[in-house]
Amino acid sequence: MRVPRRRREAVEVNLTPLIDVVFLLLIFFMVSTTFETRQALELVLPESETGVAAEASPVTVVVTPEGAYRLGDRALAPGALEAALAEAAPRAREHGLVVEADGRAAHADVVRVLDRAGALDIRRVRIATAKATHSEAETP
Repeated sequence: MRVPRRRREAVEVNLTPLIDVVFLLLIFFMVSTTFETRQALELVLPESETGVAAEASPVTVVVTPEGAYRLGDRALAPGALEAALAEAAPRAREHGLVVEADGRAAHADVVRVLDRAGALDIRRVRIATAKATHSEAETP
């Protein structure tokens, strides 16, 4: 005896609910994730092929290899840097601040000057460099 077979419908997977769940998960993770904001001193340094003398005399901070500071002609201890920069801040905001750091100075000492300048809202900060001679430029 022959048993009639039932005609089966084609099985389909409906992707619409699956896509909805994926979007809900995406929204959940976007909302629940905390984004870390980094506070850093943002400097916009000018690019130049040749150096040009500044028209107005900016405030100059010198960083020695020993970690001492000089503001203009005054020698400063690391603790007195902030007070001395605060005195010169109005002029530095107008004409700019130049950091002349010795090549052997510690990175932390230079960053300390940049950090104090940022705290005093001094935005025009330049780092003084010397033009490399031909023989220095070739060495790695």
